[in-house]
Amino acid sequence: MTKILIMEDDAHQRRLIQRVLEHGGFEVVAAPDGESGLRIALSAKPDLILLDMGLPDMDGQTVAGLIKGSTFLADTPLVAVTAWPRDVAAEMAAAYGCDGYFSKPISARRFADQIRDLLAEYGSTRPEDGGSTH
Repeated sequence: MTKILIMEDDAHQRRLIQRVLEHGGFEVVAAPDGESGLRIALSAKPDLILLDMGLPDMDGQTVAGLIKGSTFLADTPLVAVTAWPRDVAAEMAAAYGCDGYFSKPISARRFADQIRDLLAEYGSTRPEDGGSTH
């Protein structure tokens, strides 16, 4: 099963994203801050990391830099999930080394499919484990 790590400090947003993705057939692990998120990422080796760019203990640039600088996680797709305006989000996600971004609020109806599409681009879905490549 495709494993996704959510690094999100807002409990409501974290639960919403987690429920939507679990309902979509993904395994989800979640962290409320950068430090615990990095620990989880290193131990769980997720197929995708969703990163809120405004964590309470580390800024998004620091977290993204640590993830992309890790030989263990460098190839893991890293996607910003942010409430920043779209033009700012796109620019900052690219500058931070993220592989893309999603704007908040997410669409509960479409988000799991958007994640499937993104993972298919990166070859990270595992259809034999219940993931989808469409």
